[in-house]
Amino acid sequence: MDAEYILEAKFKKWINTKLVQKKKLILIGIVLLAGCFLSLNKIENLAFYEDFFVPKGWPKPVYNFKENKLTKEGFELGRKLFYDPILSRDSTISCSSCHLQYTGFAHTDHALSHGIDGRIGTRNAPTLVNLAWTKVFNSDGGVLSLSAQPINPITNSQEMDNSLVNVLGKLNHSKKYKSLFNNVFGDSIVTSKKLLQAIAQFTVSLQSCNSKYDKVMRHEKDIFFTDQEENGHQLFKRNCESCHKEPLLTNNNFADNGLPIDQDYKDYGRLKITQNPKDSFNFRVPTLRNIEFTYPYMHDGRFMKLRDVINFYTDGKIKRKTLAKELQQPIVLNENEKKDLIAFLKTLTDKEFLFNPKFSFPK
Repeated sequence: MDAEYILEAKFKKWINTKLVQKKKLILIGIVLLAGCFLSLNKIENLAFYEDFFVPKGWPKPVYNFKENKLTKEGFELGRKLFYDPILSRDSTISCSSCHLQYTGFAHTDHALSHGIDGRIGTRNAPTLVNLAWTKVFNSDGGVLSLSAQPINPITNSQEMDNSLVNVLGKLNHSKKYKSLFNNVFGDSIVTSKKLLQAIAQFTVSLQSCNSKYDKVMRHEKDIFFTDQEENGHQLFKRNCESCHKEPLLTNNNFADNGLPIDQDYKDYGRLKITQNPKDSFNFRVPTLRNIEFTYPYMHDGRFMKLRDVINFYTDGKIKRKTLAKELQQPIVLNENEKKDLIAFLKTLTDKEFLFNPKFSFPK
């Protein structure tokens, strides 16, 4: 083999080696760019996840985020469904009709919830807040998961008076919703599971943790209780915290608070679910967060003012076998102490939550 051929062969080998390396570099570059793109998407979603967090000192949420992964697109779809009257039989009321943002996602217009055709329910619509920490739902605990909760108002004859079959029919005939469901779930066919998961992605995000109370507890700069609020906080700890446990301001249990039975509906609470006489008059202990704005109070909305509630606990409880043990001893408060307690309860108002555009009617 002559020298010229050997040199030519070595040159070709060198060229091929460089080409292979160049291709490798190009391939590596493509992989890195793809990785960066995926990472950016992941970071974008993670930035949204960070909107939901467990504040320091709070217990671990009981909601299973792995079963219903929270995404920005899923949240927005759930938000749209929450505010859309399409869920009701005659498309006249939505979830937001009974759960108004500026009243802590509770219902203040009436003592009892109102449904289609002006129908009146039997209970006051509860506040929707910090639901990731709620184990069971409704005043009697008749619903065992957040994802299943919307079934009750949708199918209740006194509320939306609809069926899931009819709701799915409406949504599957909507080009807008089919596109939105496809963006979230990768499939444009709307099923009951996807519907309920989407709504839950919105409601589980209704997190309130920025009241004056929270900021004082976090020792934020230049934020302190007034003397009256501090005294009210100490009164709260002595008389209320056994049921309204901080920081969630509820123990998420059921209790008989001594409320006289409503003569119109004769609602015995959890007894209806368990059929256990020991559960007579037991209702879920509500959170006191944003209590200033979530009136009327009690499961039947019988009290309009916080003072009425406090007066009931000091002077109006009915003593019976099922009365919560925490309430069997008298609660004694003078007029000034009642004012101090109310002053503290108002520190639980989270205006950043009540007026957060993220939770408002979608544009």
